[in-house]
Amino acid sequence: MRSRRWDMLSLIPLVAIVALVALVGTLVWVLARADAERAQTTLATDALWVEQSLRFQMAVDEDMLVRLALDAASGAAAGTLQARARVHVASNPEVLSVQWFDREGGGVASVPAGVAPVGQALVETLLRGAGSTARPVYGPVTGGVVPMALRQSGADGGVVVAAISLPLMLERHVPWWIAEQYAVRISDPSQTLAERSRRPLAEAAPAHSISFDPPLAGTHLTITAYDSPPAFGNSALLIAIVGLATFSILALLVVQRNAAHRRRAEARLSAEMAFRRSMEESLTVGLRAKDHAGRILYVNAAFAKLVGLPAEALIGHAPPMPYWAPDRIEETLDRQRQLAEGALVPQSFETRFRRADGTEIDVQVYEAPLMDPAGRHQGWMGSIIDITEAKAAARLARAQDESMARTGRLVTLGEMASTLAHELNQPLGAIASYAAGGMNLIEAGQQGSPQVRLAFEKLSAQARRAGLIIRRIQDFVKKREPRLVALDLGEVAADAIELMAAEARELRARLVLDLPAEGVAPVMADRILIEQVMVNLIRNGLEAMAQGPRAGDRLEVRLRSEGGMVRLDVADQGPGIAEEIVTQLYDPFTSTKSQGMGMGLKICRSIMEMLKGSLSHQPNPGGGTIFTVRLPVVQDLPEEPVAGAAEGERA
Repeated sequence: MRSRRWDMLSLIPLVAIVALVALVGTLVWVLARADAERAQTTLATDALWVEQSLRFQMAVDEDMLVRLALDAASGAAAGTLQARARVHVASNPEVLSVQWFDREGGGVASVPAGVAPVGQALVETLLRGAGSTARPVYGPVTGGVVPMALRQSGADGGVVVAAISLPLMLERHVPWWIAEQYAVRISDPSQTLAERSRRPLAEAAPAHSISFDPPLAGTHLTITAYDSPPAFGNSALLIAIVGLATFSILALLVVQRNAAHRRRAEARLSAEMAFRRSMEESLTVGLRAKDHAGRILYVNAAFAKLVGLPAEALIGHAPPMPYWAPDRIEETLDRQRQLAEGALVPQSFETRFRRADGTEIDVQVYEAPLMDPAGRHQGWMGSIIDITEAKAAARLARAQDESMARTGRLVTLGEMASTLAHELNQPLGAIASYAAGGMNLIEAGQQGSPQVRLAFEKLSAQARRAGLIIRRIQDFVKKREPRLVALDLGEVAADAIELMAAEARELRARLVLDLPAEGVAPVMADRILIEQVMVNLIRNGLEAMAQGPRAGDRLEVRLRSEGGMVRLDVADQGPGIAEEIVTQLYDPFTSTKSQGMGMGLKICRSIMEMLKGSLSHQPNPGGGTIFTVRLPVVQDLPEEPVAGAAEGERA
């Protein structure tokens, strides 16, 4: 590696900059020390101010205690002494209480009344003394409260005690401007007795401590600043000077390194161009550049291979190109004109190329503006992809889709047949039953009986019902919208139960309808479809109870309001649903009955989804299964029934 020579001319500015930074750093350090000393002086001054304020307040409380003792010695009435103490306590809340004790240490009176004795040990100590005390005596601090006691002279010779709260004293007599800057603390060697602090203290925060003995033996008053002083008071100036010096040094280095950087940049550019050339040659996507006139400026190896012509034969060639399909020449020339006259935006299109061997291929072309380093438009860069196989695969996929569509129609036809067989079984059975009953009445010679007319009316109704079911199933298979009307599910449930009453009697089961006294809100549903869901669920429950074992003979249909929904429960007392088929219960052709087709629950769930409702199930706590239907209530009843409503009502 070539050595670098530095001359004196280049070293002098560097030395000057380093010397300037050192000088400014020293100056900033001196200023910071001076600021720190001023801050410490201010801290000590504030600490002395706080100490004097607290001593003054405690002196005020001591004077109050002395005056009470003197007044008591002068024969003042107890009520007068208590009134004076009460005024002092009200004016100085740090004085929690004032208490009087007799010569035996028994409590005589207290302000406020009823407070617990304070400083009992201090009272006993004073009573054991020889005589009265001239100044109050302080006892040990307990829970932030210090007792201040004075033995009275005269015939009584008792003790008066004031309980002073140190935290309240700090709160009241440390001014706000001190509390905003410092934490104030009274402590003894083992613990903190009282403290006033607005926020946590920083580590190594400056503090000043003053002995607070007297009045409190062995205590100190300490004030601590909340924040540590900055390492340098003028750190912003120092940072600016260091940054400026660093910038100057870098500027000196840039001049000498500029040539080396230029040479390295040229080497990297050559390597980058070689790399990009190799990358372009390895692409399977054809690249082609052309100027405004359509003359080819560049092609990569993939494009040359795509059209079966060497790059030398293509570069510089003007339209029409040798790889254009003969039947697409006019179309391609017209696209070339539109590209030259249009906006400079990328374009994509499909066309057909003819290779050198005569075969034709389908290609996808993506054209983007070709710009020079100055941002001037020089032509178009195109990416060309062979999509011949992709289009053949697409044609095959379309053929397969058509085949699957035909298969799907056949499956739908099979499902419709199964659905019709399942859904028409009940009305056709009812038709046969009513026809047989009518024939029996006719053979018995009761042609004129009203029961004959009633039987044939019901037979006609069931025939109309079967026709409606066929039309509804056709609509369902063709994915038409159901014919909706506002329905009272209580009435529909009653009709469904009446429809299944004969089958229930045959299977020795009782059908019970449980409706709330206040009724339920109407729902928007297709009457035939929702009634068919109820009939299917009731029939399933009856047949499950018939197969046994069963927990009873009761099948209950319950209606309840549930938020914005109407909930219908069909609870049977059959054997329940086996665990192995619970997850497939609503799948087609899944059935718990030996003769079942497994379509009923699938049809019911599909109907509920069409009606924007739901169908679910759960075990019945008393044995059996509960199937639950939920339908949203009608928010705004329509003024006119929707299409098909009248027909649904007649059914």
